[in-house]
Amino acid sequence: MNKRALPIDAVDMLSLPLFAGTMLWEAKLLRSRQLRQEGDLDEATKAELSDPSLPADPLVPVGYEPQDTRASLTMLAGNVAVNLAVAGAMGALGRAVFKRRVANIGATRWSLPAAMVAWDFLYYWDHRWMHEVRLFWANHVTHHSSERYNLSTALRQPWSGYLTSWVFLPMPLVGIPAKHVAKAGQLNLLYQYWIHTEAIDRLPKPIEAVFNTPSHHRVHHGANPQYLDKNYAGILIIWDKLFGTFEPELRRIKYGLTKNIKTFSPIQIGYHEFFDIARDVRGAKGLRHKFGYVFGRPGWKPSNA
Repeated sequence: MNKRALPIDAVDMLSLPLFAGTMLWEAKLLRSRQLRQEGDLDEATKAELSDPSLPADPLVPVGYEPQDTRASLTMLAGNVAVNLAVAGAMGALGRAVFKRRVANIGATRWSLPAAMVAWDFLYYWDHRWMHEVRLFWANHVTHHSSERYNLSTALRQPWSGYLTSWVFLPMPLVGIPAKHVAKAGQLNLLYQYWIHTEAIDRLPKPIEAVFNTPSHHRVHHGANPQYLDKNYAGILIIWDKLFGTFEPELRRIKYGLTKNIKTFSPIQIGYHEFFDIARDVRGAKGLRHKFGYVFGRPGWKPSNA
């Protein structure tokens, strides 16, 4: 969940008490359940994390931790500040593309539903590329940095989302009005808030078959080997099923990164991968290797390294 560089409106303002109320509800609910310890899977073997032959594990939540939640809310505040700062530039870019549109869907009763589907489709690719290109991952890694999974995790937002804002420019290019592009993005991201929870187990099969759900998105936040780079969907899980990136929730999930950063510092959470890229580029020999460390997949190294 990320990406929206627009001024705050009434829906955003109403979202703030909704976020606060639902997080309090979730935290209270989880305290009444059996919880597991953060890091309980750190020593698990690959087979224990990934064996698909065993029955599905029951859902046992990790719950909340005050410093972790504060870090997530701080990242949200920074995300809002950055988005407000770049909103003018992003709006100007969208208007410039709209003026050069190659089609004209226009503001009809069907343009908002069309915008919702288009934004969700483009979000899938935006999200996927953020996992496949290290520079974009440096922004998105913020959202994956918590070793817990709850509604506050949804608000752990990065500060460099403008790096992939261009992914959504096909929408004004085909004549979808700016107000509908913005509304589609807003509603998509609001939908994604509620799926960041362990308070809800698997939903009925017809829902799980079509929509992104807490079960599907827990997989996306897993560092288990079979869960890496899976379930990129925003609202519709059908994109993952169409493009071969779907994985069901079977094994208990090890949340966080393959190599966790173990910090609540907002600067480290927001920029640690950018710092690592700069270090790798500085030490790389030759332009090809320097570009590889920036635009290769996360974890890319020269073949002779």
